[in-house]
Amino acid sequence: MNYTNRVVQPDNFSNDEVQPCPECGSTKRIVDNQRAEVSCARCGIVLDENIMDRGPEWRAFDHEQRDRRARTGAPSTYTISDKGLTTTIDYKNVDYNGRKIPERNRTQMYRLRKWNKRLRISRSGERNLALALSELDNMSSGLGIPRNAREDAAIIYRNAAKNNLVSGRSIESVVAASIYTACRRCNIPRTLDEVSEVSNVPKKQIGKNYRFLSRKLNIKLEPTSPVDYIPRFASKLGLSGVVQARAIEIIHEARENGLNSGKAPTGLAAAALYIASIFSCERKTQKDIAVVANVTEVTIRNRYKELSEKLNLRVHSKILLFLF
Repeated sequence: MNYTNRVVQPDNFSNDEVQPCPECGSTKRIVDNQRAEVSCARCGIVLDENIMDRGPEWRAFDHEQRDRRARTGAPSTYTISDKGLTTTIDYKNVDYNGRKIPERNRTQMYRLRKWNKRLRISRSGERNLALALSELDNMSSGLGIPRNAREDAAIIYRNAAKNNLVSGRSIESVVAASIYTACRRCNIPRTLDEVSEVSNVPKKQIGKNYRFLSRKLNIKLEPTSPVDYIPRFASKLGLSGVVQARAIEIIHEARENGLNSGKAPTGLAAAALYIASIFSCERKTQKDIAVVANVTEVTIRNRYKELSEKLNLRVHSKILLFLF
């Protein structure tokens, strides 16, 4: 451990710690790791004592040496059945120093690896959880959802298994419902059709399990906003930020006039993007937007007619400008 004293500038402390010295008013500090004291660099008065060193007791001079000396593993996660806290015997057949294990001991390592894996998921509940979380990781990767939503979906499934809500239902359908619920709770726009396509579970069954989990686990969710779908749809269509901002303004105006009541958020978002692309001279066809939003062209046509009439948007004249 490094016991040398070091002068610390005020920028290295937080706002609560950067207090002027009561004797001289200086803000420079000297950290004495050997005596566990913090003193003023100008007058020498002791400002804090018995400080705790939360760093390691070893030093490393490069990244490779730091990784070799570290004794901690990855952080715990709910997306693994044992939360990542148990030991796993690697398949590389090397010891802790990185040396290869002799051929005569590899059979023993194979048996140890096999029994270690069996003991980790020895009970039926653990096997169910391991299989479900593996499916959850595959579906989440297919949907491209971030880590926080995966953790939330794993927590929802764990709570469902703990309350015996999985029995009588397929693992895939409950996992898909957990992912959809987590996406709704984390404000990540994913539709039932997208979850159904990744999980190979019917859309109707996912919706049924989603309502069941929400009711039994007392999960309160707000209705999905069409604004959440605008950035993703616009990115796939190659539309600029100006079009996105205009589409969001149209959705806010529609909400103020009560036009979003009873309308699917994806259809409303697609119609708002269609109108905004026309006004911003980046027009996309209804077919292109329908493919990205996974709605029909008839839905976009009906929504955009309602918006243009109720909000007094002169869309037809803009379309004529593109045609002539």
